[in-house]
Amino acid sequence: MTAERRGPDWLDLRVEGDPHPRRFDSPGTLRGYLVRVERLSAEAADLLLEAGEVGPPHARRGYRIERLRP
Repeated sequence: MTAERRGPDWLDLRVEGDPHPRRFDSPGTLRGYLVRVERLSAEAADLLLEAGEVGPPHARRGYRIERLRP
C-alpha cells in the first residue's frame, strides 16, 4: 500500500477593495499575516478562520477565505 502524497490545502484571502487574492499554505500562516500585516485583532482573525468571512464591526473591511483543494 503506497501513501498518497498530498500538498497543502491552499487558502486564498480576499480583502474588500483588493482584486488580487493572497495565497497561504496553512491557517497558521494566514493567521500570522492577518494579525501582523492586516492588523486584525486575534478575535477577528479567529472568527475569519472559523466562519470563512468577517467584516465590520469586527474588522474595518470585509475579509473572506476561499479554500482551494489540490
